Amino acid sequence: MIDFLKNEASSWEYIAECGLPVVIYGMGNGADVIISRLEKHGVSVSDFFASDDFVRGQSFHGKKVMRLSEIEQKYDDFLVIVAFGTQIKEVMDNIKRIAEKHRVIVPTVPVFGDNFFDRDFAEKHCGELQKAYELFEEEKSRRVFEDIVRFNYTGRLEYLFKAESGKDEVFDNILKLNQNEDYLDLGAYRGDTVDEFLNFSGGKYGSITALEPDGKTYKKLLEHCGDLERFEAINAAVWSNDGEIFFDKKGGRMSAVSDTGVKIKAVSVDSLFSGKAVSYLKADVEGCENEMLLGAQNTIRRCKPKLNIALYHRGEDIFKLPLMIKEIRPDYKFYLRHHPYIPAWDTNLYCI
Repeated sequence: MIDFLKNEASSWEYIAECGLPVVIYGMGNGADVIISRLEKHGVSVSDFFASDDFVRGQSFHGKKVMRLSEIEQKYDDFLVIVAFGTQIKEVMDNIKRIAEKHRVIVPTVPVFGDNFFDRDFAEKHCGELQKAYELFEEEKSRRVFEDIVRFNYTGRLEYLFKAESGKDEVFDNILKLNQNEDYLDLGAYRGDTVDEFLNFSGGKYGSITALEPDGKTYKKLLEHCGDLERFEAINAAVWSNDGEIFFDKKGGRMSAVSDTGVKIKAVSVDSLFSGKAVSYLKADVEGCENEMLLGAQNTIRRCKPKLNIALYHRGEDIFKLPLMIKEIRPDYKFYLRHHPYIPAWDTNLYCI
């Protein structure tokens, strides 16, 4: 499945060897990580640019932030590195337009952890990647798996766009929610995935339990969903066991478990749902999916809920999490989909 390693350069190898001025599209943490990584490959960044509406004379890493038109005037040819994530259609369309005119690479930067999907990482884990690939019996899932792995390795957008599909198909053809589901929403945020559940279950259900660790976001969740019948919201993080863990309150979706921060309540799925039914479990828990599964093994074995698990926070998630679930409950059928997002965020595992 990963024979392409013999013929294709990783994103970092390509950037180092292309011989072109390197310009970064975007400012922020993603750009900081990419710059640090490029320095290890002996690559310096020539300039930075942002969308025209965001250019206001600011500087980033000691350089004036430019418009793309200014970059085009300055260089005959150059390589664009996209250093942020987006699912906004207008922004994604703009990136596509840039890619039609210029060489564009979107390096995969782990949202959490330090495992960059480079040549060393892919070669080290080639056996696990192959085993995970073989879990998917459906041809479409296999194609998505291979395209996402290729994108994570090369940073080339054509692989990412080949893997795209909408969520309606998942709910209509794979999850097929009924009107009696007992839904566990891990990482409920402000209730957007509760809304998604209600939409695809026709507004009828057995129960909804929603966990959200960030205090401010939890209040928004209550404001949005608190009037629902048979709904319970819990202000806690999901973990491998009950207790307390450190939590970094960055605000919004970037709040996450950390080595520092404030201590918050943590619960395991097995403790929370001991003796209770779960028929549909969704988990997008900012890099804690591994710990969630460790603390949900008994519930998954007992209930075999439909699963909707994020596979994009850590470099190893795409193979490690499916293989974990296979060990817990070997009779699952595995499906993989990537929903429109640059980079390969919103890549999800579905099990039934």
